[in-house]
Amino acid sequence: MKPFFRIVMVGLVMVFVAMVSALTAMRFAIHGQEVKVPTLVGMTPQEAERAAGVLGLQLDVERQYYSPQIPEGRIMTQLPMPGTKVRRGWQVRVAQSMGPQRVSIPDVTGESERAAELNIRRRGLELSSTAQLQLSGKPVDQVVAQSPPANASQVAAPKTSLLLSAAADPPSFVMPSFVGQPFGTASRTLQDAGFKVGNVTVAPPLPVAPSPNAPASAPSTAAATSASPPAPVSSALSPASIVVAQTPPAGQKVLAGAVVNFEVR
Repeated sequence: MKPFFRIVMVGLVMVFVAMVSALTAMRFAIHGQEVKVPTLVGMTPQEAERAAGVLGLQLDVERQYYSPQIPEGRIMTQLPMPGTKVRRGWQVRVAQSMGPQRVSIPDVTGESERAAELNIRRRGLELSSTAQLQLSGKPVDQVVAQSPPANASQVAAPKTSLLLSAAADPPSFVMPSFVGQPFGTASRTLQDAGFKVGNVTVAPPLPVAPSPNAPASAPSTAAATSASPPAPVSSALSPASIVVAQTPPAGQKVLAGAVVNFEVR
């Protein structure tokens, strides 16, 4: 039994040594791929790209800013910071200096979006973003504000944002009920409020219940009435006609100038 236990123990020791060796090799492999980010601030993009490429890093010039301290064309900021340990293939993002601000910010308020954009780009600036605001009394698509303002100094980036006027939504109302009112009254109320009267149809007359004293053999007046076609609008419609239905129905949200259809009797 002793030789057997001795073999087992030797096997366990060999497995342990193999595991430790594998972990050590993996650790060295991982840390062997790490590099320190170099200092790129002050370099040109070409110099920075070469310095990063030697260490297996990638360079991304993602933005440009004005800077009175950093000469034009040089790197002014970087991320990650110098000395940071990263893996090979990591991307280093930098911003490039445009030197001191030499371009005046134009006044584009009152111009259309297209004219303002052309004016901005003609100065070597960029259109950053646009937003819209509903304003009454202002033409649609007109610049009502800008950032930075006209002739601003010490601007950080060569970008301008615009605020444009947008068409205001027409006012909305809740449709009231005109059922049971005379057509003439309902029509005047709608027109005074800025709405339009659309199609007006005459509903068929209600059936009349037969009299209990009428002879059984006599033809029913109610049946004859119900069988007759509805009267034409021209002959049956009058301001005194009563509204029995309407479209849009009462309680529905409608816009100013909407068309309302009626059914009267």
